Amino acid sequence: MDGGTQLGLDALDPAFAPRPLLRVTPARLATWSDCPRRYRLTYVDRPAPPRSGARAGSTLGAVVHLALRAFYDLPPARRTPDAAAGLVDRNWNSEGFRDGEQAAEFRLRAREWVAEYVAGAGADATPIALERWVSVSTSRIVIRGRTDRIDERGREAVVVDYKTGRRPGADDARRSQALALYALGARSTLRRPCTRVELHHVPTGDVVAAVHDEESLREHLDRAEDGAQGAADAANALAGGGDPDLAFPARPAARCGFCDVRRHCPEGRATAPEREPWASLEP
Repeated sequence: MDGGTQLGLDALDPAFAPRPLLRVTPARLATWSDCPRRYRLTYVDRPAPPRSGARAGSTLGAVVHLALRAFYDLPPARRTPDAAAGLVDRNWNSEGFRDGEQAAEFRLRAREWVAEYVAGAGADATPIALERWVSVSTSRIVIRGRTDRIDERGREAVVVDYKTGRRPGADDARRSQALALYALGARSTLRRPCTRVELHHVPTGDVVAAVHDEESLREHLDRAEDGAQGAADAANALAGGGDPDLAFPARPAARCGFCDVRRHCPEGRATAPEREPWASLEP
C-alpha cells in the first residue's frame, strides 16, 4: 500500500477527524460556573425536571427590557419619556408578584425608571442593533448570545446591557464574561471595532463601563473555552454511565434560596431556605 493511499485511510479514521466545535451561550457558561448541578438539571437532563414558577424580579426585568427595546425601535422624534412609560404598560406582566397591590406598585416604579432613563443616561443613544444575536468562534467553540443594545460611537460599536436588580459595582463591567463575549461577537458580526462595554442600571441611571484590550478579551475567551470544555466533558461522562453527582456536583451558596431547580437538589435545600418569588424586590 503506497503512502498516498494510507493517508486517505487515515483521513477516514475517526481518530483523525477534527473535533466538533462546542456551541455555547454566555448564559450557559454562567450557569456552569455558578453550579454544575443546576447546569445539568437545566440543559442536560431530558426530559427536563419541573422548575419553580415565575419570580417577580425576573418578570420586572423582562418588562423593562421589552419596553426599552420597543422604545429605541421608534423613530427618534417619537422617543419621549411618556412613550417609554406607555411601553411599560403595554408589556406589563404580573407573574411572580405577591399580589395585585405589589404588582401595581412596581408597575408605577418601572414606568418612572424607564421614563427617567430615556431622558437621562439613555437620551443620546444611537442604537445600531437591538436584541441582536451576535457570535464569535475559535478553533474550539462557537459562542452565540443576544445583546440588549449595541450603540454606535463614531466608528466603534459599544455593547450596552440593562440591569434592573442590584446596582452594579465599579468593576462589574470589566469582570463580566458575558459582556466581553458580546463585544467579541459584535466585532465579528457587525465588522466594527468593539472594546467598550457598559452596564446601565435603569432604576438609578448609573452607568458602569469598561474598555477592554486584546489581552483582557483573550482572558475571557480562554475562560469560556475552558468552561465549555468542562461542561462537555461532564456531559460525555454522564452519557457514558458516570455518576451524575460526580460529573455535575452541586455548588451550594446563598443563591440556592432563589434557584428554580432547588426541589431536585438536597444540598441546595439544606444550604438556604426557599425565598418567596418576590423576595428579590426587597432593598
